[in-house]
Amino acid sequence: MGELSAASSSAPAGSPVPRHVAIVMDGNGRWARKRFMPRVYGHKVGMETVVKIIDHCQHRGIEYLTLYAFSSENWKRPEEEVSGLMNLVLVGVSRYLAGLARKGVRIRVVGDRSKVSPKVREAWNLAEVQTADNPGLTLTVAFNYGGRWDIAQACQSAMRAGLTADEITEEQLGRHMAMSHAPDPDLFIRTGGEVRISNFLLWQLAYAELLFTDCLWPDFDEAELDKAVTEFARRDRRFGGVKTQTSSDAAA
Repeated sequence: MGELSAASSSAPAGSPVPRHVAIVMDGNGRWARKRFMPRVYGHKVGMETVVKIIDHCQHRGIEYLTLYAFSSENWKRPEEEVSGLMNLVLVGVSRYLAGLARKGVRIRVVGDRSKVSPKVREAWNLAEVQTADNPGLTLTVAFNYGGRWDIAQACQSAMRAGLTADEITEEQLGRHMAMSHAPDPDLFIRTGGEVRISNFLLWQLAYAELLFTDCLWPDFDEAELDKAVTEFARRDRRFGGVKTQTSSDAAA
């Protein structure tokens, strides 16, 4: 595990870029509180950060971006904040969907949809249907999502598909995970200064590079993402003790 530093954001030419980046967008409420504003205001500004980061991921050649927007534990937050977050889903789809679609972004939503309102589900369905055939970056929004929920629902889905206990292998179970449409993340980023995964993509993060930063999410800009990608390029990724090939290795 590592923490982002103030190192140069310029990676050497030919440095590897993560194919899939997963982000816990933490710190919206604290950002707002520092400005004597309600927590929901921080979430609104955080949504604008999301759009900027999507654009920059496309610019950097990142193919998949997964954002932790609402965890299954977030229902414990104050009712006003939860209501505000649900409303932001509707606002976000209304305000940004057309622009993201024009840029070729494909949108997927993962999580337990049974507890959210029909209006929110309709907004998600609209976003997914309108961008289903887009060839660009795949944006996955994890909403009412938990890693333990994902593993449990995958087991249930596999059993409903008729698999027996002996037939449920890692490969088979992976096909039933909520994130089966994307490769496992290469890079995990958490903003806001906390150093934990918080029940996010527990199955999929098995070999991801982990990076933590004190930067609050509304302040996480293109330069901060560049720092993370640069740090990723410096890492020697190892799977079971075996170093993976980097672009510099391939050129040698």
